[in-house]
Amino acid sequence: MEPTATEEKIPAKPPASQHQALLEVTESIATHRDLPELFHDLIERLPRLVNFDALWLVLHEPTRNLMRLHIVETPARAYIDVVDRSVEDSPSGWVWEHQEPLVIPDMEQEKRFTNALDLLKGYGVNSTCILPLTTAHRRLGAVGFGSQRAGAYGDEGVEFLQLVARQIAVAVDNALNHQAAQALQQQLQHERDRLKLLLDLNNSIVSILDLRELFRAISANVRQVMECDYASILLPEPGGELLRVYARDFSAGGESWQEEIVVPAAGRPAGEVLKSGEPLILNREGLRQYGTHLNLWQMGLQSLCVLPMISHGRVIGTLNLGGLRDGAFSAGDVDFLLQVVNQIAIGVENALNYEQVAVARERLVEERNYLTEEIRTEHDFEAVIGQSAALKRILKQAELVAPTGSTVLIMGETGSGKEVLARAIHEISLQHERTFVSINCAAIPMGLLESELFGHEKGAFTGAIAQKIGRFELAHQGTLFLDEVGDIPLELQPKLLRVLQEKTFERLGSNRTVKVDTRLIAATSRDLTQMVESHEFRSDLYYRLNIFPILVPPLRERPEDIPLLVAHFTDKYARRMDKRINKIPPGTMDALKRYPWPGNVRELQNFIERATILTSGSTLQVPLSELKQGGRVVQRRTRTLAEGEREQIVRALREAEWVLGGPGGAAERLGLKRTTLFYKMRKLGISRPTV
Repeated sequence: MEPTATEEKIPAKPPASQHQALLEVTESIATHRDLPELFHDLIERLPRLVNFDALWLVLHEPTRNLMRLHIVETPARAYIDVVDRSVEDSPSGWVWEHQEPLVIPDMEQEKRFTNALDLLKGYGVNSTCILPLTTAHRRLGAVGFGSQRAGAYGDEGVEFLQLVARQIAVAVDNALNHQAAQALQQQLQHERDRLKLLLDLNNSIVSILDLRELFRAISANVRQVMECDYASILLPEPGGELLRVYARDFSAGGESWQEEIVVPAAGRPAGEVLKSGEPLILNREGLRQYGTHLNLWQMGLQSLCVLPMISHGRVIGTLNLGGLRDGAFSAGDVDFLLQVVNQIAIGVENALNYEQVAVARERLVEERNYLTEEIRTEHDFEAVIGQSAALKRILKQAELVAPTGSTVLIMGETGSGKEVLARAIHEISLQHERTFVSINCAAIPMGLLESELFGHEKGAFTGAIAQKIGRFELAHQGTLFLDEVGDIPLELQPKLLRVLQEKTFERLGSNRTVKVDTRLIAATSRDLTQMVESHEFRSDLYYRLNIFPILVPPLRERPEDIPLLVAHFTDKYARRMDKRINKIPPGTMDALKRYPWPGNVRELQNFIERATILTSGSTLQVPLSELKQGGRVVQRRTRTLAEGEREQIVRALREAEWVLGGPGGAAERLGLKRTTLFYKMRKLGISRPTV
């Protein structure tokens, strides 16, 4: 009986042709060490030996006892899919377990291995022959032949396919051994690279003390060895609410990512690691939960590994690694990186300590230089001298505010002793053991004032050949006295306001925030309220300075202090000139008390120094002619100006029926603020007459 078309068996090949084909297969086996290349060669050679439409390879995975489909080849295309199935659910698993061929003449009639056979039917396979791949050393898996025709494989064909399968098994075993050797070699090379990284890090830690240079070396080395795409180091700013990003090394356009930017710690992976002290691995989904504000999506990163840098039980920062592929970091990577980050933490803490010591040393040098200049500079007084009621009043105010640390605004005419009062406040304050730093804002060119106050980095501007510490840093934990604060230019006033409010600033040419704790005392001989009205001085800065105002009266308003000051200055300059002056004529003292002293205490001091030079005996010889002539001019000028202003104010008060503020009030008539008018009335001694 003749077989039907569906039952037609594959005709046997002539033995000579079969042996020739096997010889060619053996030659192919001897040249290939890559499984996909081997199968591609077999798919070209075997059709001359065996009729099939599909060829596939399934290997046993011993660690999990699974059958893994690796390669499916058809004449049209190759599918390199990886599909895992249990031994029981796979026809190849049955072949591997029983070490017998499995022939399925009609896929539609086979009720076992439903899922696996559906996959084969999806490739157009209707009948199959699956044979074990076994060598003398081990059972590897199975190789399958498929045909689009049902009943394509008979007994004679199966016997020959077993010979073919043995040759394929040898080839696969050789390829697997070759791959294992390559993997081992790569692993050994990877381990060598990692050990070299540890050595390089040790060398960097030992040899590099500059913090930013150390960060760049660490970041580049770690990214190269870990084969990741991004690396950075984050350190918390003082207070822990902000993080500063250092050494951003990115494989794709890293030069465009600015370093030393400051970002909030809240809502960031690094912020969580700083709190927990535990490493954190995030894949694409984990990163998505943090939102797009991380900028990681803009960089295209799909994986992130954040590791804590711990030194002496304290988390001092984080090492952050990123990958452009999902799942780039494994638990094994973290184990190695924890060893790396422990070494990094040592180097980072050493560099931080070195930087702090360098800054402290630089500050001490600047402080020493400043104090040397202070010693060379002769101050007006060593102490506040006088016993007038006006002087006692301001000294009482100074005694109240000194221990509070609050900002003080000292107002008064030039030469009235504002700096002397500021030094007296410092001496009885909690900052008295630290430096008192003074700067006259009117005496420094406008372009250099910012550098003097806040310092600058090397190269910040032409002539900046070295880093300079400003007066605010120099007065850290001490007192900074800003004399003539009204002369600070408008464009610099916001930066001064920020220091007062936040106690932070940046040096010129730097984006690194410097935190200071400086007590500020300001002084001015100008009317700041009037300057605020004319938009020459910021109102918010004025209110911040005017926390505790002290008005120093001019010397002409406290004549009872003049004898004590004259005696003090006479004794001071006589000792310096090696003279013995112990007498001041009463007439001379009366003349000195009557003189208005427009230059206040400073003018008196200079006048007594000149008189001491002229004195040849024990009695102070004062050039009264200069005093009288100058007094007449000054009194006349002072009287004219004061009388004119007084008359104008009194006239406005009378017209407003002595109402100071509000619509139609005297302040509105004069174009002044109510507080300014009140200040001028007190200065000129204007009061409402009693009925």
